[in-house]
Amino acid sequence: MARHFAESMIGHRNALAGKTEDAVKAQYALNRTAEALTDGHEDHRKASRTVLDNWRGDQSEGFEKRSNRLGRQLRVTADAARDAEKVVAGVSATLTTNHTRARQAVEEYLDRAVRVLDAGVAVGTRAALLKAVAAAADLEPRYTKETAAALRTARDELEDAARRLRALEREVEHDGVADARPERTRGRTRPSQARERGRARTILAKARKEIGTRENPPGSNRNPYGPTAAWCSSFATAMWRKAGVDIPLLPFTGDVFRWGRRNGKAYTNLKHVRPGDVLLFGSGPQSPATSTHIGIVEKVEGGTVTLIEGNSGDAVRRNTHSLGSGKFYGGVHP
Repeated sequence: MARHFAESMIGHRNALAGKTEDAVKAQYALNRTAEALTDGHEDHRKASRTVLDNWRGDQSEGFEKRSNRLGRQLRVTADAARDAEKVVAGVSATLTTNHTRARQAVEEYLDRAVRVLDAGVAVGTRAALLKAVAAAADLEPRYTKETAAALRTARDELEDAARRLRALEREVEHDGVADARPERTRGRTRPSQARERGRARTILAKARKEIGTRENPPGSNRNPYGPTAAWCSSFATAMWRKAGVDIPLLPFTGDVFRWGRRNGKAYTNLKHVRPGDVLLFGSGPQSPATSTHIGIVEKVEGGTVTLIEGNSGDAVRRNTHSLGSGKFYGGVHP
């Protein structure tokens, strides 16, 4: 009877156990990969050096350039594997902690419920047994809430880790080495890149037309883009929708970043910023206190970024900022 009441919390515990095992395996695999790539990089460096020390000819310079390029590829990929290992190690630690938390909750519940039920059986009357069953059932919600919270914490960590791993994957794909000419294939722009650029141009054209639009009356938060509330995010998502981006009206900036994470478009490494994106001000998407503002990227020049922002001084304005993690916690591609 106690295990029947504990069915949900046992499911939470078992789910955490499986995820923990998977994380440990992934961490080990990434460790082995990083070591193999590091060893491969060193072996390649030594071999190419030996060849070049004994080769003087018309083709040696070209060989050296290709060799150096391959060496950089190996190093970048090895570094990414080590960074990924650290991400997964953090996940593994969180999963282990929350599995322990869930397991202890299950054990404590079963111990208490069994003692309550045994006491009812010992009395031997139907009324006592029914009372004991009710008491065991009343104990269940508190412990199920605890195991559900442990599973939710682990899932949030997994979601964040997946986002960081996707960012690492993009760094390897577009590091300027493995993808030396990312913008062109055989001299022509890829169709997907052409669509992205066209969408960015449309977003910026729509946003520029709105510059100068003010809330009415001033200080009221009444705006043409969304509900009567802080409207920087309503403006940004409205411009995206006008350009064909399938994103709902999201008045809270943190929800835009979460949308990006769910769709594989969010990033925290600001070197991925490009026109048409949105940048998120603050330290994270958790609450309005940590995710404070949003703007559409118009251009990036060195260490500065120009944004078109809704609800900037009660209006749509163009502002320039220093591009850094101290101001922005991330961005999202449309």
